[in-house]
Amino acid sequence: MVNGVMFQAFEWYLEDDGNYYKNLISKLDDLKSIGITALWLPPVTKATGTNDPGYGIYDFWDLGEFDQKGSIRTKYGTKDELIELISEIHKRGMYIYADVVLNHKAGADYTEKFMVVKVDEDERTKVISDEYEIEGWTGFDFKNRKNKYSDFKWNYNLFTATDYDNANDQTGIFKIVGENKGWSLGVSSEKGNFDYLMFANIDHANPEVVEEIKKWITWLIESLDLDGIRFDALKHIDKMFLKDIVNHIEENSKEDFYLLGEYWINDPDTNDSFLKDLDYDIDLFDVGLHFNLHQASIDGDAFDLRKIFNNSLVKMHPNLAVSFVDNHDSQKGQSLESYVDEWFKEIAYGIILLRKDGYPCIFYGDYYGTLGENPFPGIKDKIDALAKIRMKFAYGDQDDYFQSENCIGWIRHGTEEYPNKCAVVISNGPMNTISMSVGKDQANKKYYDYTGNNKGQVTINEEGYGDFMVSPASISVWLEDGIKL
Repeated sequence: MVNGVMFQAFEWYLEDDGNYYKNLISKLDDLKSIGITALWLPPVTKATGTNDPGYGIYDFWDLGEFDQKGSIRTKYGTKDELIELISEIHKRGMYIYADVVLNHKAGADYTEKFMVVKVDEDERTKVISDEYEIEGWTGFDFKNRKNKYSDFKWNYNLFTATDYDNANDQTGIFKIVGENKGWSLGVSSEKGNFDYLMFANIDHANPEVVEEIKKWITWLIESLDLDGIRFDALKHIDKMFLKDIVNHIEENSKEDFYLLGEYWINDPDTNDSFLKDLDYDIDLFDVGLHFNLHQASIDGDAFDLRKIFNNSLVKMHPNLAVSFVDNHDSQKGQSLESYVDEWFKEIAYGIILLRKDGYPCIFYGDYYGTLGENPFPGIKDKIDALAKIRMKFAYGDQDDYFQSENCIGWIRHGTEEYPNKCAVVISNGPMNTISMSVGKDQANKKYYDYTGNNKGQVTINEEGYGDFMVSPASISVWLEDGIKL
């Protein structure tokens, strides 16, 4: 889609009141008005409790329909409310992506006894105990669902590891011993082998597991009329299993069904290898660009803005990159905290929204604000302006003016359908100016900064150049006088 924008429609600390789906419906018209074309929802399956943001997956088949884990609803609402929300999203011509967590299960119904070896948490290939028996939370029978949709039950044979020995009240990483048991080889090599992340680690080499997940994911897509899926924690999931799932989805879904993955590694070669192994059939979040934005916000004017796209996915694979500023994992207080500081947020959103390449994703917490111990009010008005500029004016060819370490800019030249020119200038230091060409056809026209950050005026000379200004530590987006957002 041309100039599409994804909206991550949640943050980690949303209220546990069950009104999320209903409240989001009231926001859809405003999101549509700024050019949002797709919404990414949090995990919709029943988790360990309503205070769980959804990543502690309990029952794949319970979308807020059965009285399990203390409630019928999930943190976000009931299945009926979810279906109503998706219907309202589709009525507005927007797409819906569901967050799918396939790495682990949590909140087991009962314990089981089985043999394990304990492994070093920092080097998972290193065994630090003899084989011994533990009592682990690995039994899932979902009694209150009464086999509706699926009669599949989970036990320790369907997992490769767990993190708690109930008999001895001991935590650690307990690798399950048994025939054909072992870490997957198709995962990140961090910590020796990063197959294990948390809770009861799903065995993706088990054919029963594979068939159950295929059955479920087809049901999920059809039941909710999904347009795409966001896969969680892919560096912990076997690549061959994932490729099988991707092929299954492509064979059983509509032609333009969208697949996106979170592969949280800041290394372009590793990302490239992963994409190649998946036959380039999946987009990835641009973790490299995120870390550049994070570092730029920390370093201030010591950061060389000309290097902002170094090692980024959008530079290597522009058509497979989902660019983002922050998300629910990187926000303050979270396990992957790498927060883009407030002073740089507007600049960062200009970088992902006004460029030619990449599929930008706006984070709920940056837009509406975050709760928790470190609340942030959000910068809705600033993102609104940038998103509307993208929707109406950031089209066509792009000329970069990356000439100074503290000041960069670019021109978007428009298209036949969207003919307006757009000039962007960014500074992480003092006030600055870049001479950039918008074309001789713009001679004598006056341009104004539509962010409101700079109150000056630029007059285009006979050669089509303008001296485009930017205020200190700021972004300016210059458009022809008289344009209405």
